[in-house]
Amino acid sequence: MKTIIHVNQHIIKANRKHGKADPVLTVKTYKSNDYGHEAIVYDREGREVARVIYRPHKPLSCGAHVWIETQNEVSVVRHPEEEDLDPDTDRWADEDAPKDQLDYAWNDPSAPFKSADY
Repeated sequence: MKTIIHVNQHIIKANRKHGKADPVLTVKTYKSNDYGHEAIVYDREGREVARVIYRPHKPLSCGAHVWIETQNEVSVVRHPEEEDLDPDTDRWADEDAPKDQLDYAWNDPSAPFKSADY
């Protein structure tokens, strides 16, 4: 079954603003959405392989409040076609933009506005 672990940045921002620690992780499947402060990923034998952690009151030394930990080997994948994108061009959309504008900008590299325009 496909599972997506989503980090809700809007809840992170609200928690910071109001001094709260509401869960920011959503574990999504086709049949449920479960919310939490940690999500543990298991292999087929039931062994923990990774953990997604939200810890706002004890962040990492770099300041991160959400991170992934694992004892397993990790491969890094780079997408060279994305490295050439310039965040100041029309090809990038502001992540806080309304969804219709975000989709428009992402799907149409010749969109007539820059992310700062909306």
